[in-house]
Amino acid sequence: MYPKDYTEYLFYFHCLRDYFECHEVLEEFWKEQPNHSRDDHWVGLIQIAVSLYHHRRGNFNGAKKMMNNAIINLSKKSKEIEKLGLDSKLLIETLREHLQKIENKIQYESINLPIKDDNLLQICNEMAEKQNLSWGRASDLSNEFLVNKHTLRDRSDVIETRKEELNKRKNNS
Repeated sequence: MYPKDYTEYLFYFHCLRDYFECHEVLEEFWKEQPNHSRDDHWVGLIQIAVSLYHHRRGNFNGAKKMMNNAIINLSKKSKEIEKLGLDSKLLIETLREHLQKIENKIQYESINLPIKDDNLLQICNEMAEKQNLSWGRASDLSNEFLVNKHTLRDRSDVIETRKEELNKRKNNS
């Protein structure tokens, strides 16, 4: 009923608070969609995760920009958001409240996306139980890898792929 990548996004968002993975999983899915565009509702969900990642790291400017973009994008996509089992009106209210905290430079606090579809919530809770995790738990702010994942992750596979692509281009020249 719901795309696997979307339920994974929700799992990373609510169980691990791994907003970097939220971004990675949903961006890949979005790019695979025919006729994907920057104003797509998937991009709005990605922007929420990126905003929270920035906010948790104390990057208020980046967090504000991404949250503003998410609100603008998702305010126009209520039908799509509702089809994803979320309460679109409550989502926008939640995002606006969080934006005020960002603008007032209030320290990051975890938020939950307002899931209104009980079946989706059951799927998500089952995913959490399989990993022995709690749905909706607060972010572990002491987890340095989680907070700064973009700088601490292993990028050797990405670097190797880029080298291979560069060599292919050189050889084809």
